[in-house]
Amino acid sequence: MDIWFHPSKEIDLLLRDVAASLGFDPSFDPQVRPADPRFGDFQANGVLPYAKGRSENPRNAANLLLGAINSSPKFDASLIETSVAGPGFINFKLTDKFLLAWLGKYKGESELKEASSAFYNGRKVIIDYPSPNTAKQMHVGHLRPMVIGEAVKRLLKFCGADIKCDNHIGDWGTNFGILIHGIKTGGYVLDENNENSLEDLERMYKAGSKLAKESRADADAARAELVKLQNGDPENVALWNKINSVSSAAFDRMYKTMGLTIDMTFGESYYRDKVDRIYRELEETGIARKDQGALVVFIDEHERFKTQPFIIRKSDGASNYASTDLATLLYRVENFAAEEIIYVTDGRQQDHFQQLFLTAQKWFGAKGYKLPKLRHVWFGTILGPDGKAIKTKSGEPIRLKSLIDESVARAREIVEQKSPETPAQEADKIARTVGVAALRYADLVQNRTSDYVFSWDKLLAFEGNTAPYLLYAVARMHSIFRKSGFDADADADIDVAAQSGRFETERERTLARKLVALPALFELTLSELRPHYLCIYLYELAGIFSAFYNADKVIVDDAATRARRLMLCARTFRVMETGLRLLGIEPLEKM
Repeated sequence: MDIWFHPSKEIDLLLRDVAASLGFDPSFDPQVRPADPRFGDFQANGVLPYAKGRSENPRNAANLLLGAINSSPKFDASLIETSVAGPGFINFKLTDKFLLAWLGKYKGESELKEASSAFYNGRKVIIDYPSPNTAKQMHVGHLRPMVIGEAVKRLLKFCGADIKCDNHIGDWGTNFGILIHGIKTGGYVLDENNENSLEDLERMYKAGSKLAKESRADADAARAELVKLQNGDPENVALWNKINSVSSAAFDRMYKTMGLTIDMTFGESYYRDKVDRIYRELEETGIARKDQGALVVFIDEHERFKTQPFIIRKSDGASNYASTDLATLLYRVENFAAEEIIYVTDGRQQDHFQQLFLTAQKWFGAKGYKLPKLRHVWFGTILGPDGKAIKTKSGEPIRLKSLIDESVARAREIVEQKSPETPAQEADKIARTVGVAALRYADLVQNRTSDYVFSWDKLLAFEGNTAPYLLYAVARMHSIFRKSGFDADADADIDVAAQSGRFETERERTLARKLVALPALFELTLSELRPHYLCIYLYELAGIFSAFYNADKVIVDDAATRARRLMLCARTFRVMETGLRLLGIEPLEKM
């Protein structure tokens, strides 16, 4: 029997295999779940409902399955102990031999990544984030799609997905008429190197919008500039390109700060010449129809959407989000062979994406196109102390750059308080890492579909489930290795010696079990695309390691004990570092 990377999954497959050989119905579900540690690591609960549904004795059925398992060449009783409990539960307990062998086999990030690649096995995935609108500054609301999208992308890539991030920016719309009119009349010069360009453009747009409401002449002038842009006027197209170029330069600076890995950027404007096909095919298949001058889709089998239209083309003939999103979906399938597409947006767009997915399902089905798996990873709102969306005192959205700068400054103060002897350059690096990581982790640790209240005290705390706590835990492990002279990567002899023994304490065994639970954690996180599961796992792992290290001395005279405990330290260290990087956080060697 091989040392399984994902024991609960393999136990499930083995149970299904032996059940089929015994003549069980193909509908049999073993229902393998984590068990009470007193009885084992996993428990199969599916025998009870299966047997009762057929008026059979569940305990007899469980014993029959267990006998077949123990006779299987795929199973080794020296690695996993089994028993039947109660009315028919089957318990599985990983032995010390299995746990130590697992730690020896999956010893580093490369081994974990190779084994985890089986989850997606090269599946082609497009993930759509952070997708800001050009000519606007990023605000606190952009934090969530950036950090959630990046964490999801990194996890899927680690687990074998052939994944690309498409930054579907909003670079087309009526606002450009006002902006171009303002640039021309105000003589404003766009400069990519000017870090205040987006602030200037926002101010210009607000002033222009106010003028357009107050003055018919200004409104007509802005509308005329928009029409010229839409008709391809060279001067206006050049200004539009410059606005987007300035925006992209500002965005890129923010992406670098936040460690985003953008693979391609196809804005809404890219699909302007691709929407006519969408209109034609939806009408030809009878999915869309004209209603009050607009082209719309009603989903008759949906309670709300049978009367709530999905507007594909507006009554004035203009395209909108629905038409460009459908064109984008088709483009990703035809040009990137996407098998799965993930959209990361706030929860207010749930209706839009439900209608988009249902429309795509009908359309692709009618045309015989292969529909990819479509997933909407939506998130809640960041709240202020008053329970409302967080804003400045003047009621404006908090700029993301200002938020990051303040977080770094606060982290710098903490570094000075805790380690005043730290050289300035090193303190700046620590503060930068901790400040950005604290913002990122405070968001990721939340269940993404929940709103949460922003708190400086909580996110920068060195106690509790925070980035500073986890970064400090990893830095402490670095310190342990430095003091012991142990190389977590190079000491192969330690691994060999460690695997030949048994655990002496329950703390050792508990830590090993937590490490072996990593694949199940990946499976859970992938199933729901909720990074907070990984955050909780890392926090629990750090706590279990701390309890082990504080109670079980690592550097002892007995060679086997020292080797085993050093291996536990090394594996915990690697999993912690790997987990933090999957969340977009780069660990520190010193704090």
